[in-house]
Amino acid sequence: MSNWPGYEYMYLAHKLGLDRREGLELKPLQFPDPQTIVHAYLRGDVPLAQLTTVEAVDLCSRAPRRCPVVVLILDESRGGDQIAVARSIPNLAALKGEPVAVTFSTLGPYVLSRALDQVGLELSDVRLQNIPLAQMPDALRKGEVKAAVFFPPFSDYAARDGVSRPLFDSRAIPGEVFDVLAVDPQYLARHGDTITRLIRAWAAAHQAARQNPAKALALAAQREQLSPEEYRQAEQGLVYFSLDQQGPMLQPGGVLARNLKAVQAVQERLKIMGSGAPVPTVTPRFVEAAR
Repeated sequence: MSNWPGYEYMYLAHKLGLDRREGLELKPLQFPDPQTIVHAYLRGDVPLAQLTTVEAVDLCSRAPRRCPVVVLILDESRGGDQIAVARSIPNLAALKGEPVAVTFSTLGPYVLSRALDQVGLELSDVRLQNIPLAQMPDALRKGEVKAAVFFPPFSDYAARDGVSRPLFDSRAIPGEVFDVLAVDPQYLARHGDTITRLIRAWAAAHQAARQNPAKALALAAQREQLSPEEYRQAEQGLVYFSLDQQGPMLQPGGVLARNLKAVQAVQERLKIMGSGAPVPTVTPRFVEAAR
């Protein structure tokens, strides 16, 4: 796992012993950014990972035979992903010709493209700077970029000094920004029951957080290096779906399958990947089994 509030429930499942209840023992591994998780998957170090739909699509381009299967929607971002701009930037249109920090391996380019669409601009109208998420707050502070596309906790780190302000977030594009659990298809074929039990532990962690929010908040905020209030605010930009709700969303041709194709189109336009790669398979089978 990398830093993002929506990924904390696997960690909470382990910390609260809910994995053992399902006959599992999770070993949460911390990675500095999503791209290092992609590399770990490609090396075969991890057979499943919490990723944005961008990273899931990226894996299919790099390793078509191991193109992952999406078995669970971890969250939808409705406000979590955001574009913060320097105080000198009055609106999105003013970003034309300006340097903007994005990380190509995240949903940043997709979110930026959707924001620019609203003012008649394209990605080619700004100067994209591929900057690691952890370095974006400092780049904004030093004036090296005029905007950054990121998410908590990195957006919270940037907000602390008041040098920048949020100008656009994923509330403006509901139903488009998702995080998912992606699984190696070969692993899934052999360990489907394990995945079902993992999903049950994840759902139990959400239930435990609803029953004792203070305890869950303290554990998650500490891991994200945020104050409890910062974490609470960050999580308000996320929407979680029950297992009952996810069944229709994970159907072939459903909302998530359409999202994956849209994300792939943006990545191709950025020339991050070539055309013709497969997209992740989506299935409701394991969510339905876990209910």
